[in-house]
Amino acid sequence: MIGAIGSVALTLYAGRANNLPFLMILMSLWVIAPFGGYALAGRFSARWSATTRTALDVVIVLAAVVSVVVYGIAVLGAPRPRATPFVVVPVFAWVLMLAGVPITAWLRRRPDRTANP
Repeated sequence: MIGAIGSVALTLYAGRANNLPFLMILMSLWVIAPFGGYALAGRFSARWSATTRTALDVVIVLAAVVSVVVYGIAVLGAPRPRATPFVVVPVFAWVLMLAGVPITAWLRRRPDRTANP
């Protein structure tokens, strides 16, 4: 929750001089969308294995920390904020969730080949 709020706050702060409010609403929705996806996945994760739920939790925390740090650097570190981080970070967050969690589940279901029968 803190990551989502921080990400949207930094997005709005970066666009504070922009006089296109509809664009700022769209960018805020784009930035918060991965967090909504994580929340939705969290609702359905009750039937998942403990390892897969843990992977989802790790991905959520990682995405929150990375997004706030990247947005913070873009807003506070650059003389003029660039739009690139605000477009690219949500894509990477979706890829991380949509690829990382199923891969973890698949690896968890694979038989252990190192064990002796």
